[in-house]
Amino acid sequence: MTSTIVRIAGWAVALVIGAFYGTAGTVGQAFLLGPIPVGLVVATIGSAALLIALRTLTGDRTNALAGGLGITLATFMFSQVGPGGSAIVAAPTAGTEWVPLVWTVVGPALMVLVALWPDFSTPRRASRPAGS
Repeated sequence: MTSTIVRIAGWAVALVIGAFYGTAGTVGQAFLLGPIPVGLVVATIGSAALLIALRTLTGDRTNALAGGLGITLATFMFSQVGPGGSAIVAAPTAGTEWVPLVWTVVGPALMVLVALWPDFSTPRRASRPAGS
């Protein structure tokens, strides 16, 4: 197999894994333990860990973008009302309207943050002043 095929397959796998995390996060983000949105916190930490792992282990920003796109697409798909009028994700109650809004923004924000984070793996050469 050529390197291009392997990279494209890696992007597809990252997209599928991101969709899995997005689905789990979308369903679980509404869990509250008292006033604490435990589901949102766990979903955010899990998604961030996935995207950081994709970027770190592969050294490719595109894998993080594919995983983040999977999270975002799954969040969008499972937040919609189905053709029969049912929704997978329950409507927020009074006082928790902000939780699904935050989860909607978390996926794309993490995707951009992880993908655009500078690469510190190679040390930069220190610039020397002219004449030294």
